[in-house]
Amino acid sequence: MNAFAYAGAVRAATEAAGGQHYPRGALYMVATPIGNLADITLRALHLLQLVDVVACEDTRHTQALLRAYGIEKSSTQLLAVHQHNEAQAAQKLLTRLDQGQRGAYVSDAGTPAISDPGARLAAAVQQAHLPVIPIPGASSLTAALSVAGLPDEGTQASGFVFVGFLPSKAGERAAAIEQLRLETRPVVLLEAPHRIEALALALAPLGLRRLMVGRELSKQFEEVATLSAQDFAAWLALDGNRLRGEFVLVLHAAPEAAATGPDTRVLKLLLAELPLKTAVKLAAEITGQARNQLYELALGLKKR
Repeated sequence: MNAFAYAGAVRAATEAAGGQHYPRGALYMVATPIGNLADITLRALHLLQLVDVVACEDTRHTQALLRAYGIEKSSTQLLAVHQHNEAQAAQKLLTRLDQGQRGAYVSDAGTPAISDPGARLAAAVQQAHLPVIPIPGASSLTAALSVAGLPDEGTQASGFVFVGFLPSKAGERAAAIEQLRLETRPVVLLEAPHRIEALALALAPLGLRRLMVGRELSKQFEEVATLSAQDFAAWLALDGNRLRGEFVLVLHAAPEAAATGPDTRVLKLLLAELPLKTAVKLAAEITGQARNQLYELALGLKKR
């Protein structure tokens, strides 16, 4: 879609949000679409036109995003701030804010600083006693929760747990998932396409626990499905296209009866007194759980 399609939106943004006060010397954390360009807010469009500098994960990606809305920024108005340079780049942005410029921060998609860079930048600006102002909008987290069909409050512990990306190493991931076995609140996970099969296999031991899978939310090939954790790997295997795109998962709360967690408790007690292999062997005999699964879990627990 070209910028002409958004010409009316940009005009509407100025009319709707132009009369508001936007302090100088402030950092604006601006949410951008997670896929569908039409999911930008009018206030975000106006703010992105207004600011003197746009800090972002990838300047090329952000330049293309801005141009899609008909917003032009010079190369000097774009500042790369990503996970590898966030601390150093924050100082460059602070210099500009100290001069009275307005700055925006955008991640590649969605709301900044949620499993994305931006948190350290916001903290640095706050520590410099300058304002950090949210411009809310699209979020994969809230989008997934809105369609997960979670129970009403009062039937289980209220709220949810946002975990984001689990560890990439198998042992640490197994240990983290074992902790989720006991969680009586829904859990939100994120995952990239190249790791989704490994995550599906790791979640399988959770058995019949309900899992909502959101793939490519808001995009052309969006897919939402609710299935059991043990069936997730098979669901992925049914269609090769399901391995593409970004994933948001909502693991439903564990039944209260499943929240006792004897396997982890027993294994932890044994690991405190015995060598790893001996502890795993005894834990398998005591709990009846598969030895290889307990071994991966023990490796993760040892690294904590």
